[in-house]
Amino acid sequence: MSKDATKGFVDAAIADNKVVVFSKTYCPYCKKAKSALNDVGLKGYKIIEIENMDNMDAIQDYMLQLTKGRSVPRVFIGGKFVGGGDEVAQLKSQGKLKPMLQEVGAL
Repeated sequence: MSKDATKGFVDAAIADNKVVVFSKTYCPYCKKAKSALNDVGLKGYKIIEIENMDNMDAIQDYMLQLTKGRSVPRVFIGGKFVGGGDEVAQLKSQGKLKPMLQEVGAL
């Protein structure tokens, strides 16, 4: 997948889904983010597991441009980057995650 195609893939995933998580299945921080989202009752959100994708490095490079970080998870709610595993767990513990999801119509 070309750089432009990768950018289009990522941009479309963010635009077309109320919540999207760019993740790797074995990553503990990814599990932490998904657990926090599941704990507040979110269902049917988009999870893109990138570790077996041919363009994984290009996706992570584009994440660096978008979010100032290329590590996973990269969690987007309502088209906005909200953080990784620690940040999403913190939003949950502060009682901010559920209202944020309700605001974008994800809950």
